[in-house]
Amino acid sequence: MNENMIRYRLERSREALNDAEYLLKDSRLRAAVNRLYYSMFYAVAALLETAGYSSSKHSGVRAMFNQHFIKTGIVSEDAGDLYGILYTNRHKGDYVDFTEFTPEKVNNFLEKARKHVQEIQEIVQKKIATDKQG
Repeated sequence: MNENMIRYRLERSREALNDAEYLLKDSRLRAAVNRLYYSMFYAVAALLETAGYSSSKHSGVRAMFNQHFIKTGIVSEDAGDLYGILYTNRHKGDYVDFTEFTPEKVNNFLEKARKHVQEIQEIVQKKIATDKQG
């Protein structure tokens, strides 16, 4: 487990979440969705690192997250669902012409992302503390 990499990814996750808040306030909704996805992505990547998993592809990160953390009940199914929804919406916002989001929808994503990023960060912190003890 590379603790420096884990801490770096957690910081990137927090940064992206903060960026999403500012972008939402400025009505830059597609960019906010992008940052919300990356907030979850970096948190999930940090979690995967605690177990020695990594992938160079976003689809690989999603698959490992679902297999090793959602299906096993370590992380809530709601977090897995949100990650999938943000993955799809980020892709649409970045690559599909004329994709629009409502402020209400993005705010809903933001509230859920805050909750689930926090959930994942707490799991990561416990894993780091446990590994240091044992």
